[in-house]
Amino acid sequence: MIHPTAVVHPDAKIAEGVEIGPYAVIGENVSIGSGTRIGPHAVIEGWTEIGSDNRIFQFASIGADPQDLKFRGEKTSLRIGDRNTIREFVTMHLGTEDGGGETVIGDDNLFLAYSHVAHDCRVGNQVILSNGATLAGHVVVDDHAILSGLCAIHQFTHIGCHVMVAGGSMVTQDIPPYTMAQGDRAKTVGLNLVGLKRRGFSDATLRGLKQAFKTVFRSGLRAEEAVKKIDAELEQTDELKVFTDFIRNSQRGIAR
Repeated sequence: MIHPTAVVHPDAKIAEGVEIGPYAVIGENVSIGSGTRIGPHAVIEGWTEIGSDNRIFQFASIGADPQDLKFRGEKTSLRIGDRNTIREFVTMHLGTEDGGGETVIGDDNLFLAYSHVAHDCRVGNQVILSNGATLAGHVVVDDHAILSGLCAIHQFTHIGCHVMVAGGSMVTQDIPPYTMAQGDRAKTVGLNLVGLKRRGFSDATLRGLKQAFKTVFRSGLRAEEAVKKIDAELEQTDELKVFTDFIRNSQRGIAR
C-alpha cells in the first residue's frame, strides 16, 4: 500500500502490509517491517531498520546523518523496534563510528512532536518523550522513563528506569531509577511514587526504595558510603539492586 507519489528506492526492503503515504521518501538502505505505517512527507534514509507495527507520522525525519562534526559519511545505523509511535517532526539520527556505530530504539515507545534522538543514543521500552524533549548524543534512557516537554538531556547522561523528568529540565548528570528530577540544572527531588504505584510496585518494595532514597539523598553521606549502608542494612530486593547498581556504575555522577 504505497501511495503513487511516494518516492521509494527500489532496493529498500518493504515488508508486506506496510503503508507509505503521499510524498514520503524512503532511501536505498532502509528496511521496514510488516504493519508499519509511514505518514505523508516523512523521510526515512540511511542504514535504518524499522520493525513491525510502528506508526510514523507526517514530516518525521528518520535516519539522517548525525549532527556530529566528526562524522565523515561512514556506514552507521539506526535500529527501531516494534510498535513505536513517532509523531510529527520527530528527528532520529544514525550513530557515529566513535560512538559504537548505532542508535537503538526499543519497543512500545511514544515520541511526541518535535522530540529528538541524537546519534548513538539507546532508548529502552515503553519510554515517552513529550513534545520537544531532546536527547543529545550517547544518552541512555532505560525502560518506562518519561521525559516531559522541552526537557534536554546532556550527552553521555543515563536516565534510569521508571524515571520522571519534569518539563523544561536541563539534565546534566545521571538520574537514578524510580526517581523524579526537575530544574536547571536538574536535581533528583523524590521517588516517582505515582508512576511506581500505577505499575504495580508492592508496598514493601516502595518502603525499601524510600529508605534507600533517604540514605542517598538526605543523609549527607557520599554516594559510595550511602550504597554501602544500603547494602548492609536493607533487604536486597531486585528493585533495590537496580537502584544501587545504577549509582555504583554512574559515569557522570548522580544529580543530587
